[in-house]
Amino acid sequence: MNNERKYWTEQYQENRTGWDIGYPSTPIKEYIDQLTDKNISILIPGAGNAYEAEYLWQKEFKNVHVMDISEIPLEKFKDRNPKFPKNQLLLENFFENKKQYDLILEQTFFCSFVPTDVNRNLYAQQMANLLKTSGKLVGVWFNIPLSGDMEKRPFGGTKKQYLNHLKPYFETLTFTECHNSVPPRADSELFGIFIKK
Repeated sequence: MNNERKYWTEQYQENRTGWDIGYPSTPIKEYIDQLTDKNISILIPGAGNAYEAEYLWQKEFKNVHVMDISEIPLEKFKDRNPKFPKNQLLLENFFENKKQYDLILEQTFFCSFVPTDVNRNLYAQQMANLLKTSGKLVGVWFNIPLSGDMEKRPFGGTKKQYLNHLKPYFETLTFTECHNSVPPRADSELFGIFIKK
């Protein structure tokens, strides 16, 4: 088991999952609600318990792919959604996936990586690699300052810092403070829609 898989598996085993709100986050849910093409291929990387994927599945989006580096949340998702296709549950490292998708939903996944320039540039590059031409990266990033503590996840950042990494690969449609965050995250999230260049 590599270090990242071990780290995240231990978080689930020890119930250190304070980021888990237990339902789809409002900004992403409201974005999903305005999607009309139920055939698009969607990836949710670092999905955890994947409530957004469950919501998509309930709304009859059939081409949804749930990725996590730990087996535990994928097993929980499978228990909750026994009819969900097993081949769309991806136990793998985000950086090793080679497929392409129409849409990637980002639920503060970016903020799980140790915030070095190398890590954040690799994230942006891989997000672009995983998207088809004109594919979209949509989701939520934490709008909180970096603490300097390299053990304290989630790691934050500013709009300017995030754009610095994303701009080489994406056109920005919108990137603004969330007006519809869940109460515990009020005033601490940015919602973005980016199109692959």
